[in-house]
Amino acid sequence: MITTSYRPSDQTIQLAKALSKELHTVYCDRNKQPVEKILETSENDLLVIGKERFELYTKNGGKFFFHPNTAMFRAKRFLRGEQEPMLRAAELSAGDSFLDCTLGLASDSIMASLAVGETGTVIGLEKHKLISVLVKKGLHTWETGVEPLQAAMKRIEVKHADCFDYLKQLPDDSVDVIYFDPMFHEPVEASDGIAPLRNLAEELFPAEDCIKHAVRAARKSVVLKDHWKSPRFEQYGFNVFKRKTALFHFGVIKTSS
Repeated sequence: MITTSYRPSDQTIQLAKALSKELHTVYCDRNKQPVEKILETSENDLLVIGKERFELYTKNGGKFFFHPNTAMFRAKRFLRGEQEPMLRAAELSAGDSFLDCTLGLASDSIMASLAVGETGTVIGLEKHKLISVLVKKGLHTWETGVEPLQAAMKRIEVKHADCFDYLKQLPDDSVDVIYFDPMFHEPVEASDGIAPLRNLAEELFPAEDCIKHAVRAARKSVVLKDHWKSPRFEQYGFNVFKRKTALFHFGVIKTSS
C-alpha cells in the first residue's frame, strides 16, 4: 500500500495517489495513524511518501529508504584527490558512459558520475520497481552539502529494468564500461547500509548470460565487484584486482585492444 507522511501537504497527497496508480497498488489516507497500526491491518508492505524522502516499511519489520551509504565519504576522498578502488578498476575518464546493471543504493553509480563528469553519462538498472522509485527520488532530493556530489547524483538516470533484457538489446561497443555488483553469496556483515536491500533484492543473477552480452556491448571493460571468495571471477575470466584488507575485490575484463 501507499500512504503519506504524518502531516502531508496537498502536493504530497497528490504525489502519493499518482504513484499508487503508476505502481498499480492501493492508496490509503494516513489519518495520522502510526505506521505500525497501518501495517497491522494490511497484508502488504507500506510505502510512505514524504516531502523529503520515501520510506518502505515491510511486514517483517524492515525499513528501507534511500541514503548515499558509503558514497558520501568515498566522494569526499575522491574530491581530495585520493584513489578510489572502483574507479581505478574501471579506468573511467571524463566523458565516458557507464552502465550499472545492479543499481541498489547507487553508491558506485554516484562515484562513476563524479568521474565521468557533466560530459559523461551514467545509467543505473534496478529490477525491483519500488527500489528504483525510492532511489530515483533520493538521488534528486538528498542534501549532501557537497555541490559536486549533489550534481553527480542528479545526473544519474535510473531505469526500472532487468539487466539481462536490457543488455541483450544493446548494440555492440555501445557503452564504455559495464558494471555488476550482485548480492554477495556470503554477506559482508559490516555492510549495514545495504542490509535492508538483501530482503528486497532479486537473488537470481544470470551471470553467464549477462556477462556474455556485457563483453559484447562494452567498448572499454566489464567490471565485477564480488566477495573475495567468489568463484565468479575465475569462472568468467575476470582479471582480479585483489586488495589485502578488503572483503570484496574487483574483477575486470578488458574489451578494448
